Amino acid sequence: MTVGRAAELTGVTVRTLHHYDDIGLLRPSMRTPAGYRAYSADDVERLREVLAYRRLGFGLREIADLVDDPATDAAEHLRRLRGLLLEQRDRAAAMVAALDRELEARAMGIRMTPEEQLKAFGGQLYDAIGSAYPATRRTEPRIAGRIWAALGDARTVLNVGAGTGSYEPPDRDVTAVEPSAVMRAQRPQGAAPCVAATAERLPFEDQSFDAAMAVSTVHHWRDPVAGLREMRRVARRVVVFTYDAADTGGRQEFWLTRDYLPEFAGLLVGWPSLADLTHAIGGRAEPVLIPWDCADGFFEAYWRRPEAYLEDHVRRAVSVWTRVGRPAEQRAVGALRADLASGRWAERNRDLVALDAADLGLRLLIA
Repeated sequence: MTVGRAAELTGVTVRTLHHYDDIGLLRPSMRTPAGYRAYSADDVERLREVLAYRRLGFGLREIADLVDDPATDAAEHLRRLRGLLLEQRDRAAAMVAALDRELEARAMGIRMTPEEQLKAFGGQLYDAIGSAYPATRRTEPRIAGRIWAALGDARTVLNVGAGTGSYEPPDRDVTAVEPSAVMRAQRPQGAAPCVAATAERLPFEDQSFDAAMAVSTVHHWRDPVAGLREMRRVARRVVVFTYDAADTGGRQEFWLTRDYLPEFAGLLVGWPSLADLTHAIGGRAEPVLIPWDCADGFFEAYWRRPEAYLEDHVRRAVSVWTRVGRPAEQRAVGALRADLASGRWAERNRDLVALDAADLGLRLLIA
């Protein structure tokens, strides 16, 4: 298929397809007898995936990571895209219904409250950022080793706030719980069965599992303490990977929040203390050091690779940036970019180069 014919069928411009070629996202692998670039059947399949992810709002770098993932075949892409499109459809339908209700109320002379008006735009934070997760969020094997060791001899494991399934132990009988349809749609083929539920109301009997685990999710829960108590109720062992919001104490202070994003402190207001979280499960807390080359792109992961924070696809997969707001994000990124260019960041953080791992407040709670 010629590039012109592909443009005609898809409704995108030839210029756009040439741009995909220039950046290596989609290069025609064939030539016509006249010497023009042409797409093979495999190229067309890749183009279909690229355009589908693009129309769902993914950035080009995110799309490249998604379509180049060797663990995801064409059928898995179709299943993922179908799930994302269904979620988009359902969210649009819910908003239309909410707006129809307000129009009916206004026709009767009733003005809805501000809270009722905003409910049309509600939903889990993961629904806003979850589509960006596959690009940078994946299992970090050294952290996974700590989590799996803490599970002990548990054979049945409940993964609460499971997301796309990172850190689920491959050698155990896992059941996942995830409230976000966006995240559930991105779970790979063969992943553990996933139940749509929240941590605060787990739909299981007491002591149904040998262990319950939660990884980088507690900060999204409406009531973290209640969710942890629920985990304790349904399992004899609990393992939670989370963040200590207390004073830095003996750990390294994270330069990103210290020098560029002071708004981060505001996100911790009202957050339960580490003692409260630990008490909720009746356990203990252990520090988890972040390796300098951490594979999982959570907020602190790039502490020795500051250039990564300049990348939009890296920030889109971290809820902190969404929560602090776009103005704070743009200011922080702009200041960091300037300091990297001038050498100020390197001078200010020269001691980090000698570290292979850093304690930035991540903790493993074990009961």
